[in-house]
Amino acid sequence: MKIAVRYYSKTGNTKKLAEAIAKVAGVKAETVDVMLDKDTDILFLGSSVYGAGVDPKIKEFIATLSPKVKKVVNFSSAAILKSTYAQVSKLLAEKQIQVDSREYHCRGSFSLLHKGHPDAKDISAAEKFTREILG
Repeated sequence: MKIAVRYYSKTGNTKKLAEAIAKVAGVKAETVDVMLDKDTDILFLGSSVYGAGVDPKIKEFIATLSPKVKKVVNFSSAAILKSTYAQVSKLLAEKQIQVDSREYHCRGSFSLLHKGHPDAKDISAAEKFTREILG
């Protein structure tokens, strides 16, 4: 199975999750600046909520994807909103790329909100989630 992990992170919260997921999947976590140019069975795509929406870098990355990507698994962190799943799913549906109904989301620290997150418990849960996805 061909697996890839891509993410965008301004504060490092989503990067922590991406690295945990990549470790379990046995691949390297790379930013969305690294294009996905090969057939991929599962793409773990990480983002966060900035100003009530996903960052334009995520939108630009999704625009480069093709049906070579068989399925995307969303993961995210955010201090206030619940997740990026709805926004990311809509963008991927427009590209006719399947999105797994399961996602991983945890709180991310921002200023004084949720200080220390993602923490060790969040990272452990992300690793467990990845094992479940990979079966």
